[in-house]
Amino acid sequence: MRIDVLTLFPGILESPLRETILGRAQRSGLLEIAVHDLRAWGLGRHRSVDDYPFGGGPGMVMRPEPLFAAVEAIQPLAEPEAEVVLLTPQGRRLDAPLAADLAASSRLLLVCGRYEGVDERVREHLVGREVSIADVVLSGGEIPALVLIDAVARRVPGVLGAGESLDEESFDGGLLEYPQYTRPRDFRGWGVPPVLLSGDHGEVARWRRAERLRRTSERRPDLLGGAALTERERAALGEAAAGAGGEPE
Repeated sequence: MRIDVLTLFPGILESPLRETILGRAQRSGLLEIAVHDLRAWGLGRHRSVDDYPFGGGPGMVMRPEPLFAAVEAIQPLAEPEAEVVLLTPQGRRLDAPLAADLAASSRLLLVCGRYEGVDERVREHLVGREVSIADVVLSGGEIPALVLIDAVARRVPGVLGAGESLDEESFDGGLLEYPQYTRPRDFRGWGVPPVLLSGDHGEVARWRRAERLRRTSERRPDLLGGAALTERERAALGEAAAGAGGEPE
């Protein structure tokens, strides 16, 4: 998979992209990431990329000419043509299904917004998809781009080194992950659940499933409506909610 990133601040991205899983994936050839400085397509002697908004208002808006020129120059650098994704607070919030959808692409071109945003003609005629990482405004799209790249890269076959690493992660199947324990068995009087020490893989699997349901119900009940649950599990959750004096969300 290839990911191109268009940004005014390449330095924000370059160091994180060289580290840990993302760095290994690039060195092994499973992932190709190219960071491009938008200033290379800036206008005039000062490489300008922004201007005041028509109609007045605070801040600056990213001009369409540099963005169109940059994307049109980057697209021919590899095949196939990339899906152009704008990182913006106005986009669809990134979640596990969206990460899986993006990971199915052979190539992405991420555009990092800055200032008060981009000229609307960029949204209408250049960008294929808009993505946000949270309901909050950040200084720019670089950190969201890193989050998106990490979430997508984990789903590229071979990147994690073992396919089972994705099994039962938080949000897969609409549930949070179960609690994890490691050595020592006893720490300051706090022990490990005996089932995890039993060697009974069936019981461990059942315990983990029950813990995923319990933790999701307690912490993110909003996820349960779209979770992959059996009829028995839904009935049990309904009974638990009724016993607590409420209904599951």
